[in-house]
Amino acid sequence: MSPSSTGGSPRSGTATATTTKSTAKSCPVPSRGAFSADMSTPVMTATNGTGALKSPTASKNQRQASFSRERILGSSQKPRDASQSSENRPDSVSNAILKDDSEESINPLKRRNTDAGGDYPRRRATIACEVCRSRKSRCDGTKPKCKLCTELGAECIYREPGIKLDAGDKLILERLNRIESLLQMNIVNQSNGMHMAQDSPSLGSGTTALGGENMLVQSASGSLGSVILSGGIGTWTPNSTNISTMPKIHTNAALHLLQWPLISDLVSRPYDPQILLQLEMAREPLHSLTKTPCVDLSNTTAYIEAYFERVNIWYACVNPYTWRSHYRIALSNGFREGAESCIVLLVLALGQASLRGSISRVVPQDDPPGLQYFTAAWALLPGMMTSNNVLAAQCHLLASAYLFYLVRPLEAWNLLCTTSNKLQLLLMSPNRIPPDQRELTERIYWNSLLCESDLLAELDLPHSGVVQFEENVGLPGGFEGDENEAVGRDDLWYFLAEIALRRLLNRVSQLIYSKDSLATTTTLAPVVAELDYQLTQWYESLPLPLQFPFTRTVLPDPVQTVLRLRFFACRTIIYRPYILVVLNNEHSVLDPASCRTYAVPVARGAVNRDTIDRIINEVIMEIERYAVLAPSLSLAAEIIKEAEVRRRSFLNG
Repeated sequence: MSPSSTGGSPRSGTATATTTKSTAKSCPVPSRGAFSADMSTPVMTATNGTGALKSPTASKNQRQASFSRERILGSSQKPRDASQSSENRPDSVSNAILKDDSEESINPLKRRNTDAGGDYPRRRATIACEVCRSRKSRCDGTKPKCKLCTELGAECIYREPGIKLDAGDKLILERLNRIESLLQMNIVNQSNGMHMAQDSPSLGSGTTALGGENMLVQSASGSLGSVILSGGIGTWTPNSTNISTMPKIHTNAALHLLQWPLISDLVSRPYDPQILLQLEMAREPLHSLTKTPCVDLSNTTAYIEAYFERVNIWYACVNPYTWRSHYRIALSNGFREGAESCIVLLVLALGQASLRGSISRVVPQDDPPGLQYFTAAWALLPGMMTSNNVLAAQCHLLASAYLFYLVRPLEAWNLLCTTSNKLQLLLMSPNRIPPDQRELTERIYWNSLLCESDLLAELDLPHSGVVQFEENVGLPGGFEGDENEAVGRDDLWYFLAEIALRRLLNRVSQLIYSKDSLATTTTLAPVVAELDYQLTQWYESLPLPLQFPFTRTVLPDPVQTVLRLRFFACRTIIYRPYILVVLNNEHSVLDPASCRTYAVPVARGAVNRDTIDRIINEVIMEIERYAVLAPSLSLAAEIIKEAEVRRRSFLNG
């Protein structure tokens, strides 16, 4: 799998942990009222090695403005002056990557802000009726009718306050829409034998420009216009302009690399880019799901604590404040019916799995940890399938999370599609969502979007259509509840950072790897420079305890580890087209300016053959560990091993 998909994301596995053994034996589910559980509140500690990190939902009465979810979410799209570029930044990420290990404690990108654990205030939605929004007019917010609607005699409808577009995203999307309008106009003019002047007139309202916009527009008179995919992104609308979504047709998947010059010589035969999907479709189903559920309820407290400490930090989709209430309802139902029973069983499955570490370390003949609880929850899913409420969507999301742990991507995708359908039904009429479940709905939505984007990056799967609501769904803002009832922390920092970075990854796919993109240095230079700048801004906006060093040292904090993997995955696919440029034209390396600008980020410190050989050997050893888990991974291991044998043969010949 390419770094564009998961990049080591925990959505495809569970963080390594010390194995714990339970001496309790399995037994059939007893009648309700026959069991009890000690639900003591665990002592939660920071997951990083740099000290405690306050949750963005903590200290609600002591708000600080140093770090905010808007800063993280908007950082990767932060405007800049057109004169800025990635090569003239004195403290760029490129320089930091190549620093010596002895300098890892000095990061030129970090802003020395001591309020890293600061909280952010709740954002208020801009008051504007639907008529003013559609006309892009300023609304005076008068109720029951604003001034414009009164003059037009139109019905004045105000959007639900809780469902809003992030302010930073609105500004950037407006600017990006303006750029795309200019570029698409250029495409039309070119088809008529015309060319736009470099000083193209402004379109739309507003006078401020997105950083790098002038550079993009000036290049539009060339072939840059084809970088942006014209036409629809999804089946829901033919004119969607949201470039933060995965394109329907792209060349981002890893197997497309096997069609590149020279790289194609490293394999004995061509591979269909859809071969991974075909292998997963032909895979045998999980036979254990047909067995009679048999669960052990003697160690539930440990598994619940493990879930909230090790798993919920990645998904943030179970409310620690209402957990005890859910558990009591499930207990009263004997864990045999209802959404609460299904949720509790899935939390137990994921919690037990997290205590056993990576699925690759489980003996193939043994049942994977948590399977007994998942099987019991699976028996309840048909009832959830026919329910169109928030808890039913939550059940399917948690079930897909466990299937990702089992490395069952297609089964997980099927459940994600069901989650998507339920979300779309709810979001079509937001008043169907109870007020106390709106925060949960937003978190389920973003989880679905993140997981689907990861899958679409590598597998040619249909789009569910849930992305059409992205601009209307708010960002997570913190669960509410009694602190004394909490069984764990409500930590949002990773989740917010992941949302921002995934949207940036999708923009990379749209602007560089979509169907009509042209991989030439002339057309790609301004796009690559802007995307790299946005990635740098994303890193700078992380709270200090989450910022990671740019060395290869092992990090004790799993959150920093995953964010570093995702950072380099994004950086790799931003600069990967320049490798293709060199493979197509060896003389392109003779341009010193291009080499200085682009070779350094691509190389990432792999400066000699011995280093490259060692890295490849480590990759082969790691992929072989996972090869037994899925036929797609087995094929990937086979391709990599064959390519390495041929590479060494070419070098020695």
